[in-house]
Amino acid sequence: MSLLGSYQAHAQKLIPPPFVTKEWQMEYTPFRIVGNLYYVGTYDLACYLITTPKGHILINTGLAESVNMIKSNVESLGFKFADIKILLATHAHFDHVAGMADIKEMTGAKMMINERDAQALADGGNSDFVFGGKGSTFKPVKADRLLHDNDTVKLDKMQIVVLNHPGHTQGANSFLFDVKDETKTYRILIANMPTMQDATNLAGMPGYPDIAKDYAYSFAALKKLQFDIWLSSHAGQYKLHQKHKPGDAYNPQVFMDRAGYDQTLGNLETAYLQRLNH
Repeated sequence: MSLLGSYQAHAQKLIPPPFVTKEWQMEYTPFRIVGNLYYVGTYDLACYLITTPKGHILINTGLAESVNMIKSNVESLGFKFADIKILLATHAHFDHVAGMADIKEMTGAKMMINERDAQALADGGNSDFVFGGKGSTFKPVKADRLLHDNDTVKLDKMQIVVLNHPGHTQGANSFLFDVKDETKTYRILIANMPTMQDATNLAGMPGYPDIAKDYAYSFAALKKLQFDIWLSSHAGQYKLHQKHKPGDAYNPQVFMDRAGYDQTLGNLETAYLQRLNH
C-alpha cells in the first residue's frame, strides 16, 4: 500500500495512545536556548523552534493536545506561528508527532521525516514495531520529503544535517547544525537518544529483525559526534530543569555539557548490553 493509501485507510478513527504522563502535558515557559534556537515544548516533550528571516523550522510537536500550547509559546516569543515552513521530528512516536497533522494544516509547512519512519507517520503509528497493530494513535501525516542519513535540510542560511540513529525507531534522527548569537557560533546536536521500550526484543521483532544491530550502530555513531551544546527529544534526558529555570537570563553555557551527554549515552548503552546478554 502506498503512503497516501495508508494515510487514507487510517485517517478515520484514532485509538488512545498506550500511555501519557503528566509531565508530557504540563506547560513550560518558552525561552531562547542559544542564537535563533528556542524551546517551545511542554515540561518534558521537547519541541524546538529555529527561526530565520525566511520562515521557521519546528522540530517535534508533542501530543495533539499540546498544539495550542506550542502555538502560544511561539507567539509569546514574538514569532508568527504561520511562518513555520518546515516540520521535522526526531522520530515518529505519538509523543513527538501527534500534533504534526494539525500544525501542518494550520501553517502549510512541509513535513519532512526519515524514510524509515515515513510509513508509521503516514498510518498514525499503526505500523510501529512496538506500539502499532491496533490502529492509529495519532492523525496520519503524509511526508512532503523523505530524508536519508546525512541529508541536509536548508532554510535561508540554516543548514541542518540529518543523522539516522536507528533503534528506538528505524527512522530515528538526530540533527546537527550551527547557530550564532551576538558573540560566537555554537555547534548544536539534538540527539535522538537510543532508549529502549519495555517491549523491545533485541533478538528481533516483526518488521524489525536487525534492531540489535541498529542500536549498536547508533551508540557507536553518537559517541563520535562533536558539538558545543546537546539537547534531545525529552527535556529530562538532558536535565533541562536542572540547567534552566523559568525566568533565568539567557545563558547558553549551561547547555554545554559533554560530560552529561557521555554519561547519559553510557548508561543507555549499559542497559542495552545487559538486555542483549540475557
